[in-house]
Amino acid sequence: MKHAFILAALSAALLTGCSKSDDSNSTVTPTPVVKEAVSGEVSGVWEKGSTYKITGHLQISEGQSLTIQEGVTIVFSDSTVKPELIIKGNLYSFGTAANPVKFTVPDEWKTTQNQWGALWGGLIAGPTSAEIVLDNTILEYGGAVTTESSPSVKAGLYKAEAGDHVPALYYSNTNGKLVIVNSQLHNQNEDGFYIEGGKVLIANNKIYTQGISGGDAINIKSGVQADVAFNLVYSPNTNALKLSNSGDRSPQAYVVAYNNTIVNAGWRRPTIKGGSIWVEAGVRADLYNNLLANDRFGVKRDPKNPEDSRTKVSNNLYYGYTQDGVTGFQPSTEILSGTNDIISKTVGDNDPKFVNYPLNTDSRNAVFNTAWDFHLQSGSPALGKGTTSFTRQYADGITVGGKLYQSPAPASYIGALGSN
Repeated sequence: MKHAFILAALSAALLTGCSKSDDSNSTVTPTPVVKEAVSGEVSGVWEKGSTYKITGHLQISEGQSLTIQEGVTIVFSDSTVKPELIIKGNLYSFGTAANPVKFTVPDEWKTTQNQWGALWGGLIAGPTSAEIVLDNTILEYGGAVTTESSPSVKAGLYKAEAGDHVPALYYSNTNGKLVIVNSQLHNQNEDGFYIEGGKVLIANNKIYTQGISGGDAINIKSGVQADVAFNLVYSPNTNALKLSNSGDRSPQAYVVAYNNTIVNAGWRRPTIKGGSIWVEAGVRADLYNNLLANDRFGVKRDPKNPEDSRTKVSNNLYYGYTQDGVTGFQPSTEILSGTNDIISKTVGDNDPKFVNYPLNTDSRNAVFNTAWDFHLQSGSPALGKGTTSFTRQYADGITVGGKLYQSPAPASYIGALGSN
């Protein structure tokens, strides 16, 4: 019994010691910092609520990762360099709805004159970038034009030549993973997301004031297998979705695009091309439950270089406030129509009944009013007219940065937003 009591006492002492040790090593929340004149190689963790002022080009090297925590603000503050972030490793931007991560410029630069950005470059990923997550992240005022000294040009990324405006994000690893969810992109000079590879999920985002004279909001090429869902795209210069299998990378481009709301697309492009969703060059596309309001065209295709014959289109709604708009989405050799599509025959037919958006807004307007509400009122022809009878690619999810991201379940309504 003596030995038993002694052992019990020793055990209690040992447990008490462990408890004290754990308390002394408890995690302390770092104090937000302001980092001045940041440039060059970056990796590790950028702490919650901190500010990083970028004065030169940045790079995440192959095999390295940069994790950006909620509430971090990255300010590109050199108007001469107009920095790019080259991603050869991994980027994880983990904002929250209350505290998003923001890639931006100084507030005093956000003028009407600078409406179309081009004040910093973009997030330009190389073929060794295995994973990128943009979750609750804001990208604004980007799309600077490249020069001979631009890191993206030197590294042979994107178009690899001087004189092109870079997209907000470029991704090219056919074996990689890219997730963009709950985020915003606006005041972008040309293309928004330009993607040439990977397993891709783009969902629940808002894109507006994008493309001064050209450019698509989401531009997908060969090597990509993507679900694109519940995005609100307002007034892209050309298309909200440009879907193509160009480039001959494997796998074949396959995009399931559903429950997106696309408003005023294509009217600001000086030459006639697309104006909502574009399909071409053997892309396989499944297009369901998309609401196209006041767009220049319906789902436009290239008869000389058509989409994959397995492409499916159904349960989309088209509304036009003008005769040009109505004419632009009537079925033809260049405009796809689908099963159970709701296609207006006359001006004003099938009003989607947005909660707060004047449908007579100039179709070339690119200024987004944050008070607008694209939810659907009672009696909207889009309510109850969607289909859920299709397969999305990432219903079981993609694990990126240690987190599981699943494609949202399709809705029984058409568009990105149902009733309030």
